[in-house]
Amino acid sequence: MPSITGGGLLAAMLAAEGVEVVFGIIDGTYFGFYAALGDHDISLVGPRHETSAAHMAGAYARLTGRLGVCMASNGPGVANVLPGVAVENSEGNRVLLITSSRRTGITYPDRGGTFQYFNQVGVTRAMTKWSGAVPSFERIPEMMRRALRVSFRGRPGVVHLDVPENIMNGSFKVDALDVRPPSEYRLTTPLQPDPAAVARSADLLVEARHPIIHAGNGVLAARAWDDLVAVAEILRAPVSTSWAGRSAMVETHELSVPMIHVEVNATVRNQADLVLAVGTRLGETDWWAKPPYWAPSDRQGLIQVDIDEDVLGVNRPLTLGVLADAGAYLSALRRELEGRPSGGDVAARDGKVAGYRREIVKARNELDRNITKSVDGVHPSMVAGTCQAIFGEDAILVIDGGNTAVWANFYHQVRAPNTVLTTPKLGMLGAGVGQALGAQVAFPDRQVYCIIGDGAMGFHPQEVETAVRCGLPVIFVVLCDRQWGMVKMTQQFQMKPLKAMVKKSLGPDETINTDFSEIRFDLLAESMGAHGERVSDPAALEPAIRRSLESGRCAVIHVDVDPVAHMWAPGLKHFKEMHQEPGG
Repeated sequence: MPSITGGGLLAAMLAAEGVEVVFGIIDGTYFGFYAALGDHDISLVGPRHETSAAHMAGAYARLTGRLGVCMASNGPGVANVLPGVAVENSEGNRVLLITSSRRTGITYPDRGGTFQYFNQVGVTRAMTKWSGAVPSFERIPEMMRRALRVSFRGRPGVVHLDVPENIMNGSFKVDALDVRPPSEYRLTTPLQPDPAAVARSADLLVEARHPIIHAGNGVLAARAWDDLVAVAEILRAPVSTSWAGRSAMVETHELSVPMIHVEVNATVRNQADLVLAVGTRLGETDWWAKPPYWAPSDRQGLIQVDIDEDVLGVNRPLTLGVLADAGAYLSALRRELEGRPSGGDVAARDGKVAGYRREIVKARNELDRNITKSVDGVHPSMVAGTCQAIFGEDAILVIDGGNTAVWANFYHQVRAPNTVLTTPKLGMLGAGVGQALGAQVAFPDRQVYCIIGDGAMGFHPQEVETAVRCGLPVIFVVLCDRQWGMVKMTQQFQMKPLKAMVKKSLGPDETINTDFSEIRFDLLAESMGAHGERVSDPAALEPAIRRSLESGRCAVIHVDVDPVAHMWAPGLKHFKEMHQEPGG
């Protein structure tokens, strides 16, 4: 009778699920697991911090549409991974977290004083889709299948399986491995929409005067960007996106209304008489779909499509709710519309689209005036555009930081679908470092770069060593202003509003802990074997990026941006209003 460790059984089940990579730091408490990964051609990528493992798995999952897997060891390792769990679950990325725990008999509940133990399942349960502890070797298959079943049901997120070390590393005799293909324990096809609902939504969209489409992260999760464009083109309907849904549609398309043009979006949404919202909760960063940023519900209908029934009609009354995977719905709607004669006033819709394009060009030109402003150091408005002129159109951009994230978003144009990664739901500083590495693992042949603030980079700079060790040629462009700029802006207007308006920036003696000392990120990178550059002259940025690419390895470009200009990021008024109840 053959023997296998509990961890070996987990590895075999992951292989049956099609998993090719696991992210995590090695530890003796789950040696039986990671030692068996190579037997199934599953690679192990080891970061320097468990939180980064979760971010790497989340980015991998988001970009590939596959399951991301990470691991963390009992006690401190699980404590370290928790921030990543909170982020990746909030952002809707499909991740399986496997953790070890102390041996059975002294945990669940704590015997009292158990070393490196806390109620790991109890803590993670509140921040995941599901969390469970394996009580015996015999129940590993059942518990693992349950975790995976929940993982692939409904909105993507994090599931957690906790396995005691004596089960993980113990050797158990088995007659046969209880390993099954996914089709034998979970649904493997997307949730299909009711055909009657598809037909009804097609009727409403064709009959509407000026319908628009609002695409959320669900469109990206379903990898449905082609069907989104096709439906929009048939209907001649403008497409806006949520912040999380950015890159669901290329922003060079005539029907695209980029989310950075807040006022144009408000115009489009107020003139529409029907909204097709796909894969979005219409949450706070969408102003809860309320006036004055959207038309009132008495003159604007809503078709909301989501894989999670609990979000339908929550923030706005429904004309029609459709429970379905975003991709399955858009594919079905596309077929339904293609099988009908064209309807609606196409000329009127095209006239609206042409008007919106003019407004977008005007808004873009207004933003671009910042690039020509003379400042000390590099103006933050030029960074994203300079990067985009050098990197390929299918390069993956990871954005991280406070004001840096605003500048990068406002000056980047999406030219290929599924190419932008951020944490728009949780706004987590430092997540971008691990996300960029996960993106490079997912697509080793594509360029990956991360525009990140110095505050955010300070959370996980050690992962540059991970990139060097693992041969991941990610380029980090670090905008350095030596301050918590977004917080400093708020502080200034709370403490000395008139002086702040006149001087634009107050000194360290007039604010509270908003300024900090410099970290030479270029030199830090070089100390870990990466390529380093420092840029203080705008003319030096492009050559520095090109040299970094030519180095063929991970690179960090320390960019000295004007701290005053950087603090006054575009759209500040809108961000303030976004976090208040519209109309209140």
